[in-house]
Amino acid sequence: MAFLWNQSGRLVQRQRQLLTASKKAAGGSGMKRIRAQGKAREKGLNNPNKLKVMGGSARGRKLESPEVFLRPMMGKVKEALFSSLEYMGLFESGAARVLDLFSGSGSVGIEALSRGAAEACFVDFSKNCCEVATKNVETIGFQKEQGKAVCASVYDFLLDPAKFGQSQPFDLVTCTPPYEEVVYAELIDRIAKSPVLAENTIVVVEYPVELGCLPHLLNNGRLVGLRNKRYGRTVIGTYINNPTGALTNAEPRPEEFEKLK
Repeated sequence: MAFLWNQSGRLVQRQRQLLTASKKAAGGSGMKRIRAQGKAREKGLNNPNKLKVMGGSARGRKLESPEVFLRPMMGKVKEALFSSLEYMGLFESGAARVLDLFSGSGSVGIEALSRGAAEACFVDFSKNCCEVATKNVETIGFQKEQGKAVCASVYDFLLDPAKFGQSQPFDLVTCTPPYEEVVYAELIDRIAKSPVLAENTIVVVEYPVELGCLPHLLNNGRLVGLRNKRYGRTVIGTYINNPTGALTNAEPRPEEFEKLK
């Protein structure tokens, strides 16, 4: 994780401080805490009725939610993200392959299918999540072969995707982890070095505002920041790997990685 540490100052130290603070009672040092996510999320906040496709051919279709604690991407965030990806021309060819990491119900990958992606691969450690993501693909009306679920650790998958039947790189990689259960420096380092990336692969990382800004350049400059948008306490960082100029309107905006607005 050296590249991320060097380029983002004390990101790792900052996250560790936040995670420590989140385990303490409110008050004390007064440091902002990362709110409970994933396993620690309150069950009452997991409302499957709000999961739906935001745009494209399946717009408005409801998604089933697995029986686990979830922190699905908010609808307004998902809609804004995919509008940006469409503007960049990511789905124009109709052949885009999408990798949905920490997939949960599969809502992000299914959104990509609705917008014109050819296929989506869902990766989640929960068997229930994988089953629900596969079911959602078919229930909404996509072909079974358009959605493949892999029940595995995201880290193991990124290390050797061929082991899980995925030997080709992806055009879009989305990463929406439970904030408290990952170390972002390690996770992004694993993504950046994974064979899932090729030239012009778009990488989307969701992270909490408490971490501050991710760097504009990652992996020795091979991952270039395109957008870094804040939505409440959620931030969406969008990168492109080894850009060649093939994607239209995918121009870097380094100023968005300097300060969150």
